[in-house]
Amino acid sequence: MRFSKFLMQALLCLLVTKAGFTQTPAAIVKDATEPSSPTVAAINSSDNPLSPAQIQDRLAQAKQVLNALASGDSDTIYLSAFDRATSQMQVLALNKDSFLTKGAEYVLPSKQGETLRVRIVRPNGVNTAVTVTDVSSGKSLFPLMVRYPIEKDGAVQPAFYVSAHPALMSPELAASGEAYVTTMLDQAAQDLAVQGVVIPRDVVDVAAHLVIVEHTDHKRFLNESRPDISREVLALYALNRGDTYRYSVSSAGAGGMIQMIPKTYNAIREHHPNVALEPDFVTGMQNHANALKAMLLYINDTWKYLQNQDEVQQALQSGTATKTELLAAGYNSNPYKIPSYLSDGGTGWRSLIPAETQMYLAIYQSVDNNVDFQTGETSTVVATTTVPILAPAASLARETTAALVSWVGNFLSPSLMLNR
Repeated sequence: MRFSKFLMQALLCLLVTKAGFTQTPAAIVKDATEPSSPTVAAINSSDNPLSPAQIQDRLAQAKQVLNALASGDSDTIYLSAFDRATSQMQVLALNKDSFLTKGAEYVLPSKQGETLRVRIVRPNGVNTAVTVTDVSSGKSLFPLMVRYPIEKDGAVQPAFYVSAHPALMSPELAASGEAYVTTMLDQAAQDLAVQGVVIPRDVVDVAAHLVIVEHTDHKRFLNESRPDISREVLALYALNRGDTYRYSVSSAGAGGMIQMIPKTYNAIREHHPNVALEPDFVTGMQNHANALKAMLLYINDTWKYLQNQDEVQQALQSGTATKTELLAAGYNSNPYKIPSYLSDGGTGWRSLIPAETQMYLAIYQSVDNNVDFQTGETSTVVATTTVPILAPAASLARETTAALVSWVGNFLSPSLMLNR
């Protein structure tokens, strides 16, 4: 019964989701309300980007500089940019509305006395991408960190965040982000194994894809370079590490790196009391190690249901569908409906799933084509009394519980399910 209650809650809930130099209007040079959104490659103005190690050093310096500023109000944004030619950190300020105006350009004095031009490439809260150039010389600076005012419980708190600014982008930075994601996922799987939950390697690999897919904007995916978008998401993981998507909340309340909502998270915690997941939802979503364990548990539990359905088994045997795309579709939409999509649609089952999920699968395929995840050998981490060891993935089949099949048949009905 515990598992029954968990998956009913999880499916219902997951599917419901996804200072004194402030800018003035006189400083606006251009306000192109709907400019074409340039790709990362098109606007990357640096032929010699900073290495990931250099960026981390500069980010530490930038945070120290921004943190030393006097407490600002709820409307003032502070932006740090590094001038490689002079080795100086420049700090600019502009109001929030100006910072969030797409395509706008501003000529501003920095706190250090330089006159700089700021262009808003892509406004997105703390994750707003900009370019910064020196007005007199035309040279590009490296935008680093933003100090962004977050209003919470009537108080203003500074958020420090790094966007994937075009000047910072490099293959090395994306590779660093990929390494961060896979390392965190591997550690999450090992931690779960120690606590008695076996996570197969291909589920870990699906999760690695999904933490990119979940943060890929659909409009940009249709209009911009798809490889660049995936690399940009990975760059954000490299730049912000444990704070990446810390402030990302959907209109349905899905939060953080894995875009999960509170009731789903609580249901996972209830079904896996042996796993020490963080009790508080917000804290749990902001902690990548904790959030990734919750994600792996949910995906794995979903597969336990799907693999026991005749329609799924037939689709896998005939090559009509793959495990990875079924799990991706289930994470985005209603996994309970997948067997009926397979039986009703046959080889055309993908045309029956929601349009958003069709896009989701297209993004997943793009990520698979453009990112080479290094998540280890095809194996499953299995718990022992001391440390985890590697065992064949075939052992996963023995985990399937009869309680899940019974619950699906007796408790879950299509009328209860909501599209995500």
